[in-house]
Amino acid sequence: MKPLSRAELEELMQPRDGACVSLFAPMVKAGPETQQNPIRFKNLVRRAQESLEERGVAETEVRSILSPAVELIDDTPFWQHQSTGLAVFLSPGFFRYYRLPLEVRELAVVEDRFHLKPLLPLLSGDGRFYVLALSQNRARLLEATRHSVREVDLGDLPTSLNEAVGYEVEETHIQYHSGTRSARGAISPVYHGQGAGEDDVKLEIQKFFNLLDRGVASLVVDKEAPLVLAGVEFLFPLYRQVTTLSNVVDGGVPGNHDATSTDELREKAWPLVEPRFRRAQEQAAGRFRELLGTGQASGQFDDVVTAAHDGRVETLFVALGTRRWGSFDEERRAVDLAEDNEPGTEDLVDFAALQTLLKGGQVFAVMPEQVPEGGAVAAVYRY
Repeated sequence: MKPLSRAELEELMQPRDGACVSLFAPMVKAGPETQQNPIRFKNLVRRAQESLEERGVAETEVRSILSPAVELIDDTPFWQHQSTGLAVFLSPGFFRYYRLPLEVRELAVVEDRFHLKPLLPLLSGDGRFYVLALSQNRARLLEATRHSVREVDLGDLPTSLNEAVGYEVEETHIQYHSGTRSARGAISPVYHGQGAGEDDVKLEIQKFFNLLDRGVASLVVDKEAPLVLAGVEFLFPLYRQVTTLSNVVDGGVPGNHDATSTDELREKAWPLVEPRFRRAQEQAAGRFRELLGTGQASGQFDDVVTAAHDGRVETLFVALGTRRWGSFDEERRAVDLAEDNEPGTEDLVDFAALQTLLKGGQVFAVMPEQVPEGGAVAAVYRY
C-alpha cells in the first residue's frame, strides 16, 4: 500500500472509464471488537453494489469492480492490523486502499470520479511541518501533518556522529551546562567530557550537524513549514548555531528518541506547531472578511467552484460533511447543480477543494460553522 501523497491524490483524481466506488469506514485497532471491522466493511460493499445496480451497471461489471473488496472481507490478518479509519477506492481495473490515521464516518459513494473530501484533513487545513530527530547515533527527518507522518529518505547524508567524523563520542559521558552569551546574544554551551576533550566534543558534534543541516535544508520542500527539533536537550543549541533553516520552532521534544516511532514523534511535536496553524486559519478567515465585497473573496458557490477550476483560488474553506451534487461544464464555464447523486454528477465541494490543492492553493477543511459566511465554501482569490 502506497502512502497518501499529493502524487497519489492526483492519481485518484484522474478521470476513469466506468463507475468509481469510494468506501470509508471507521476501524477498531485492537481487541475482540476488531471482529466488527469486516462486518462493517461488508455492509459498505453491499451498499456500493446496490448503488452500482441502480446506475444500470451490468452485473458482470459490478462483480469485477467489487471483487478486490469482497476478497478483503475474508482476509483476517488485514482486519487485525488497522488504523483509525479505512478508505478503499475501486473502478474497472483499479483498486487502492489506505489505512487512515483519522476518524471517518461510514460512507459508500458511487460517482464518475472518486470521492476524496474525507481525505482532505490529511493534506490540508492542519498544515505541514517537519521533525528533525537529533542524536549522535541516529538522525531522522520526518514530514508530518496533524494526522500523518512519513520519514524522509536522507540518501547519502551521515545519520550518526560516527559516520560524519569517523569515531563515536558517547553521549552518556557528556554533561551540558549553560555558559556565557556570545556577542550575538546566543548561549555558548560549555561541555565537561570524559575521554574526549571539551572542545573536541563540541567541534565534532558541530561538524556532524553542519553536514546534516546542508542536506536537510535541501530536502525540506516547504521552506515556510516549521521544523521541530527532537533529542537530548544539550544538542538543541548546537544545531541552532549551525542551521540555515529559518523556521526552527522554539523549544523542542526533549529525550533520546532513537527508538521512538514516527507516530509518537508526530504526536509529541504537534502541540508545538498547533498554535501556528490555528493562527493561520484565523488570519485566513480575517483576510476573507476584509476582502469580501472587493471581488477578491466570495462565498458564492458557483463563483468559487469556477475560480477553483481556473486556479484562481489562493485560500479555500470547505465544510466537512457537506456535499453539493452537480457538474462543472468547462465549455459553458457553468455549474449545474443536481438534487441528488445522479449519473454524470459529483460532489462539487470535493471538486473545488481538490482543484485548489492541485493548483497550489491552501485548503482549510473545517466544521460547517467555521466556514466564513456559513456556506459550503468560501474563498480568497489570487486575482
